[in-house]
Amino acid sequence: MNNTFSDHHQIGVVSTFSELVNTHFQGTMNAVCWNRNLNGNFEEIVSKLRLKENITEVSAEDLLRLELSEQGNLARAIILNDLQILADFGASPTLNLLKCYDRDEEFDFISTDVYSYHVDRSPVGTDTFLCTYYGASSDILPNDQGEQKILIPEIREKLKELHDGPEEEFETFLKDCFFDLHYQPKPNAEPVNLGLGHLWRLAVDHPEQKVLPCVHRAPVENEGEYRLLLIC
Repeated sequence: MNNTFSDHHQIGVVSTFSELVNTHFQGTMNAVCWNRNLNGNFEEIVSKLRLKENITEVSAEDLLRLELSEQGNLARAIILNDLQILADFGASPTLNLLKCYDRDEEFDFISTDVYSYHVDRSPVGTDTFLCTYYGASSDILPNDQGEQKILIPEIREKLKELHDGPEEEFETFLKDCFFDLHYQPKPNAEPVNLGLGHLWRLAVDHPEQKVLPCVHRAPVENEGEYRLLLIC
């Protein structure tokens, strides 16, 4: 577990929700971590929830219906509080029980699923919040350690073949198909694992954004283990 997030110039580390939402992204800093060591048995919650599909959205009502031990109750109270403070802030948090995400296997030369390093884009000013309570947790990649896939010559050539249209429309094609959001780690890149229990706020690519968007990816799940993830 990496508790030395403050060693990374791209990460701001805070100790309250208020600081999490009020810390300004600036310079190379495009991720803020509310560093927490959570008490409670999150595994118990995962074991009692029912997976309906590979990604099952869990409501507050679903959580409240569970019969839990004292430690399970502690974990549930933390999740319910996180959902509430984010909703009060104006975000739209969802809690997901996850077996796996859909894989993008359409092209063998470029992947555009969430297991690929990518940035989030929005037409309006917003941030991505996420917290993994149980299971494998996401990674972020320092921006200078990743390369936009569309700038890698052999990938770019194949995308041009795929586009098969006027040269002046190529950049629009890349954007429309979200190819430009995906990154390849450079050799010797050192991703940062986001760990368990911490609530993160990541910079998104939007028109008013003053910093580079945060490059991140979903982890490959641990064998036989679900993830419990809050995201918005």
